[in-house]
This record gives sequence, C-alpha cells and structure tokens, in this order.
Amino acid sequence: MPPVNPRQPVPGTTLFDGEQARKGYALNKMCYSFNDAANRRAFLDDESAYCTQYRLNPQQREAIRSRNVLQLIAAGGNAYYLAKFAGIFGLDMQDIGAQQTGLTKEQFKARLLAARG
Repeated sequence: MPPVNPRQPVPGTTLFDGEQARKGYALNKMCYSFNDAANRRAFLDDESAYCTQYRLNPQQREAIRSRNVLQLIAAGGNAYYLAKFAGIFGLDMQDIGAQQTGLTKEQFKARLLAARG
C-alpha cells in the first residue's frame, strides 16, 4: 500500500491544520467558554452580543446561526470545542455525525450498529 500524503485532502473533509486553527481561534475560544454554565446562559440570552464579544467573523456567525457543524468546521471550528456548542442545544456526537454524513440521526445510528457486525 502506498504511503498516505498527509497534505492530500480527504474528499468532503476539512483538514484542521495551523491555518484553520488561526482562522477559527475566536470561534474555538468562544466555544471553550461554554464550559461555564453562566456563559452558556449568556449566549442563549443574547447570541448576537455573545458572538460580538468574541469578534466572530460573518462566516462564523452564519454557521452559529444555522447550527451547522460542517459550516462551523469550515469556519475554523475544532470538533472538541464545537461539541461544547452543540451541547447547549442537546446535540450529541451522533447528531453531529448525522449532519456530517447527510443522514438522519436514526439512519446514522443504524449505520453504526451495522458496522459493529
């Protein structure tokens, strides 16, 4: 098997590298703040003001508004921090996996169970 080129993109995947980390710094910093319950409440009370406080750019704000994980990743979001954002809305990793694959949550869960054999 030929060696994998680490810079060769995987179709449909956004590579989280240094460039993406810099791009998503504000977004990831905001999502990290959701470790604190008071910050989660502040976000829910005034989402726009909270995004302004962290200086999110228009792409990041739209991804936040649409609750679209793939857009958040494209905007520089890191999956570990985005899980904190998703948790505010009761979304778990299966919800995120379903979004990423274009399936419903139930279809995604069935796919996971089928893969177990």
